[in-house]
Amino acid sequence: MSIELNWYLPSHGDFHGLANNQVGSSRTFARTNRPAYLSDVARAIEYAGFNAILIPTGPSCHDAWVVAAALSRATTRLKFLVAFRPGFVLPAVAAQTAQSLQRITGGRLLLNVVTGGSSTEQRGYGDFLDHAQRYARTDEFLDIVRRLWSGEQFSYDGDYYRLRNARLRRVEQSAPPIYFGGASASAEAVAARHSDTYLVWGETPDMVRERIARADALAGAHGRRLRYGYRVHVIARDTEEQAWAEADRLLREVPKADIEKARQQFALSESTGQARMTSLHAGRTINTVRDLEVSPNLWAGVGLVRGGAGTALVGSHEQVAERIQELHELGVDSFIFSGYPNLEEALRVGEEVLPLLNQANSANSAALRAVGA
Repeated sequence: MSIELNWYLPSHGDFHGLANNQVGSSRTFARTNRPAYLSDVARAIEYAGFNAILIPTGPSCHDAWVVAAALSRATTRLKFLVAFRPGFVLPAVAAQTAQSLQRITGGRLLLNVVTGGSSTEQRGYGDFLDHAQRYARTDEFLDIVRRLWSGEQFSYDGDYYRLRNARLRRVEQSAPPIYFGGASASAEAVAARHSDTYLVWGETPDMVRERIARADALAGAHGRRLRYGYRVHVIARDTEEQAWAEADRLLREVPKADIEKARQQFALSESTGQARMTSLHAGRTINTVRDLEVSPNLWAGVGLVRGGAGTALVGSHEQVAERIQELHELGVDSFIFSGYPNLEEALRVGEEVLPLLNQANSANSAALRAVGA
């Protein structure tokens, strides 16, 4: 398969450093207060050649559905990977909303289903289910949504949802693909049954290989085959030295008090994925920036203060392209990148790294055709 390259939309604010982006921070990068800034970023991502933008969800973000609808008027080709949390709306309502947005955007909708790894954050929205219950509810939610998209009329009696004679009008556009993440056993089970693309945060190649093997087996038991996605930050420069100098700047600007505050908050998370991210830097002695290099060109420094995806690919443009290609060879077909700040870094990666990947893909395709001939 070809590589699908996507970027992240900073709907919570865009930043020049990690210190601005810490959990619970009120400091923002001033230009992000302009209403037009997200449109500027979206157009830059589209211009740079990326397939889609991930629009995040959370209490610090703008509503992803509203943002996607607005940005569909500012772009022509770019797709929208809308993150949303099942359980906050009824599944039939969510199915209808997604169906409507898919039609309005001309088939440019992708869905990122986020079950939620923090009970504290979920309760802030009024959701008091525990971790296991949330995944069980997501299982029912996605079962219902998929059946509605198929045009089936049905009734449903589950532990979390009940429907009578449910049905949605069929539309011309196909159902949006479902991107789904989560590293717990409950998450893997839901992904095997319902996801099209199973997402992992920026783990080491060995960790990714193990995740893919397990998910392949689970999906295979349901007669399904998954695609895999990889969410990671990028620090790419003309030379390796310049890239690590930028990572060093990001690290040096983070106050130690911010790192300790983030560590305490991450310890309260119920997310298995967050625990795996934290394990990459926990207990390490940090004397230089490269003490957090956990695999060639994979840096865990972002995870010192940022929840979720906590690693970055750091290196020359060529090195970053090589690492992406190696992950692709492991079975990763979709990538979601971000940087500090996202506007400039999306253009940099689009202009310098994407052409290298396109060249590699063209060479691989030519080699496969030659073998087939």
